[in-house]
Amino acid sequence: MKIRKQLLSFVESQYENPRGVLGWYMGEKMIHQHKRETYWSIEKLNLQEDEHLLEIGCGAGYGLQLLAEKSAVRKVTGLDISHTILLSSRIRNKRALREQKVQLVHGSVQNLPFSDRVFSRILSIHSIYFWEDLHKAMSEIYRVLKPGGIVFITLSDGKDGMKWKAISSMVEDNLIPTMNQLNFKNVSIERGPSSRGYHTIAVLGKR
Repeated sequence: MKIRKQLLSFVESQYENPRGVLGWYMGEKMIHQHKRETYWSIEKLNLQEDEHLLEIGCGAGYGLQLLAEKSAVRKVTGLDISHTILLSSRIRNKRALREQKVQLVHGSVQNLPFSDRVFSRILSIHSIYFWEDLHKAMSEIYRVLKPGGIVFITLSDGKDGMKWKAISSMVEDNLIPTMNQLNFKNVSIERGPSSRGYHTIAVLGKR
């Protein structure tokens, strides 16, 4: 039982911060697992002209690749805490990096290494579970978002008709009140498609 718990803990740590060969595999696996909600999230961004986007927890860079192909996107920056996963993203977006349409940055959402009011859209897909300080993370997101800019945070809150109480509580009792406290406007929850039985939602707000 102890070995099983240690193994599960190790696998969970690889989802949070992929490392080494297993980390590379996990990054590619997550691309296939999350394709449906990735497409949905990008569609819901309602991209306008000359967008400069930030994807927090960009993983192996599939979302960045899709965004870089959009004519409305001037530049998309991907941020992740994993050096391993950023290498995968670099390989996947080699051409867009060379053309300076994609930028990759190592860093944490709690301390975003960007100037104030830089991004017109900020996107995060399945990374909020690993944010250690939600208030600090959302404060940083508010800081780097342009006035009128939108943040779109995609996550799962249940599976096969069952809601996860801990995630629902995090969203309703922590995330949304925090966003309101920080003066995000039009804070709301949007229901997305079911993906492999998991319920997809997004929390969005406007600066």
